[in-house]
Amino acid sequence: MNHYCSLFQLLLSRDGKAEEEDEEEGSVCRDSSAQEPQLKGIVTRLFSEQGFFLQMLPDGTISGCKDENSDHTLFNLIPVGLRVVAIQGVKAGLYVAMNAEGFLYTSDVFTPECKFKESVFENYYVIYSSTLYRQHESGRAWFLGLNKEGIIMKGNRVKKTKPCSHFVPRPIEVCMYKEPSLHELEEKLLKSSRSPTLRSGRSLGRAPRQVDSSTEREAS
Repeated sequence: MNHYCSLFQLLLSRDGKAEEEDEEEGSVCRDSSAQEPQLKGIVTRLFSEQGFFLQMLPDGTISGCKDENSDHTLFNLIPVGLRVVAIQGVKAGLYVAMNAEGFLYTSDVFTPECKFKESVFENYYVIYSSTLYRQHESGRAWFLGLNKEGIIMKGNRVKKTKPCSHFVPRPIEVCMYKEPSLHELEEKLLKSSRSPTLRSGRSLGRAPRQVDSSTEREAS
């Protein structure tokens, strides 16, 4: 009798473990389905009216490039809102971002500074503006732009009517993306004691300096 009881308890324990395993498998399936890509975006190159392709080098530097076949000119355009996109370098895996001074930098996490409004301008050019920052008095947007030398510009010096802000996307393929996890700026700053534009290896151009906007010359 004791032998049968012990066998029955063993079977019960096995059934219980099987149920737990089924539940775990079910939860894994639910979790994996929840993490499946949900956003339809594109892999593309962004060709500037200035004659350059936007590129992001492995160290996070952003500039213009004449070589359209370079893998560094490939970007993921991920929709993160209504006509709002995240611009991520395919090879570097970093996001393009703009800080409160108008400087562009690259970020390894997705923050509100990585959101850009995508708008179609005249002659089907596309312009990208920060969703977070703009001119305080006029309300003019700050744009992503390249100058005639292919150097990235401060957002508050770029006008939407000038060639420096005009890009033509050249799509390569349509892809499905997971929604980027949004990190608050405070979280990002806690990880680094320096300004985002001064992060090692990811600074775009020179370190930020205070400039009187009234004396700045607008680049074409």
